[in-house]
Amino acid sequence: MKKSTWQTIICGCILSILTVQHSNVYSLSSLQEVAYSNAKVEKLSGGFKFIEGPVWDRRGFLLFSDISANTIYKWTPNGQTSIFRYPAGRANGNTLDLEGRLITAEQDRRLVRTEQNNTLTVLTERYGGKQLNSPNDVVVKSDGSIYFTDPPYGISKEKEELGFYGVYRRSPNGTLILLTNEMVRPNGLAFSPDEKKLYVSDSENGHIRVFQVNSDGKLSEGRVFAQLKGPENKGVPDGMKVDVQGNVYCSGLGGLWVLSPTGQLLGKIIVPEVVTNLAWGDKDYKSLYITATGSLYRIRLNVAGVQPGKSGLP
Repeated sequence: MKKSTWQTIICGCILSILTVQHSNVYSLSSLQEVAYSNAKVEKLSGGFKFIEGPVWDRRGFLLFSDISANTIYKWTPNGQTSIFRYPAGRANGNTLDLEGRLITAEQDRRLVRTEQNNTLTVLTERYGGKQLNSPNDVVVKSDGSIYFTDPPYGISKEKEELGFYGVYRRSPNGTLILLTNEMVRPNGLAFSPDEKKLYVSDSENGHIRVFQVNSDGKLSEGRVFAQLKGPENKGVPDGMKVDVQGNVYCSGLGGLWVLSPTGQLLGKIIVPEVVTNLAWGDKDYKSLYITATGSLYRIRLNVAGVQPGKSGLP
């Protein structure tokens, strides 16, 4: 099996095929299906403590969490950053529901919704009578159901009540179902464009798992989709998004990994700081906003992303 390396340096960022052991290594033209030849990673704002959970609000701005600062920030295209909510329950992942309302996974052990008048509704905080661990990331399916991960980040071992770390589905009528507890540290998650698959990153195992989504919303046939391992020692599989072509974008060792629908590495976007999460944004959803430790970045791509709360199909 021949070892091949493809690499292109793009205006301050590197979008590359790393040294990959595959008989079918993607060519440079495959990378150009995702990124323009002059694309670059630009820093939009910095000086934060530990940011996560970006989501593009359809009204024309970006929201993201600073877990350590217990704050949700608002960034507008004119470059201004302001406080959207403080305190914020140590907010982590964010998404939008079908009505455009903000859904937030809080490390303060609950899932909440921001109403149109900015009041908060607690959607869930317990399973089987026991308190959740530390809801991490969240995504909304086009039928209105909410899927989220619940690892133990943010709480001590002594405070854990469940004894496992799960992936859950909250149905539109409010019923909470445990979908799987087979993962060591379930973290980021994203649906395929047709919503027939759910990808979930496992930060401890360094891989992404993919599940079939059944007609009742439950999961089956879980398997390893991709291993995100390499010589770098910074970053783990964490936040994840999917474009309309079905490519998977996941934070990982050394940067932001771009994977084909079959799990093959297309390339990697190198960011100056450790990537935590990402979100599609702007009117055409071709801008990828990246949270990376203490700074917010953006790169323009030539493929659109799947919008929160909507199927990627036409």
